[in-house]
Amino acid sequence: MTHAMRVVTALLSLALTLATPAVRAAEPVDLLLVLAADVSRSVTEPKFKLQREGAAAAITHPDVVTAITSGQNRRIAVCFVEWATAGQQNIVIDWTVIDDGEAARSFGDKLVELPRSFAGSTSISHAIDFSVLQLERAPFKTERRVIDISGDGNNNSGRSVTDARDDALAKGVTINALVILTPLSESFRPEHTNPPGGLEKYFQDNVIGGFGAFTVVAETHESFGRALTKKLIAEIAGLPQPQLAAAPYGE
Repeated sequence: MTHAMRVVTALLSLALTLATPAVRAAEPVDLLLVLAADVSRSVTEPKFKLQREGAAAAITHPDVVTAITSGQNRRIAVCFVEWATAGQQNIVIDWTVIDDGEAARSFGDKLVELPRSFAGSTSISHAIDFSVLQLERAPFKTERRVIDISGDGNNNSGRSVTDARDDALAKGVTINALVILTPLSESFRPEHTNPPGGLEKYFQDNVIGGFGAFTVVAETHESFGRALTKKLIAEIAGLPQPQLAAAPYGE
């Protein structure tokens, strides 16, 4: 073997060695979960804190950690994004493996410390599209991919929300929703936060979809945390909708 051939062989061997970590990065998890939080103008500071602090409390709840560590791979991967109008989406915390209480607490601590991303109109459709992109680039593999949308109003920016939903469902993604209710007396745009038939019905008809898709409703900090905790347990365990629906919302 000539010197030139030995050099080429060595370089190829080095390239294969360096490529190995990238292959190994696609490790299995039981669930890929995007938590997509609404930070549009209608989301007041209390609602913003409700979403951030509620998510931090839920992900660290002992029952949620138990559900996570009871799966086949004993871990999930979570990505937290915030969204407002079309073109306003931000990754607050990128893909993070949660496999024990310590990892959950670290995720929750970061979540409550980071600043708010935006304040704009409400594009649920772009939030779904952006969340799908995060699922597709996740460095993990799983058969279960879920987008968890929390919001306080209907879609009023960007493309049709039902088109975005249908495109996501066609890729095997499940979309669930946590609906934040606004009393009429506190709403500056009732047609947005209190659409005909109610906001939960709007999300059920236009936003959620996929295997076992469901909505839960929250009005206060305490009910948000309890609802999201129950929601996460159902998502992690892969419970179908009828099993979750048997439990009253907000408890």
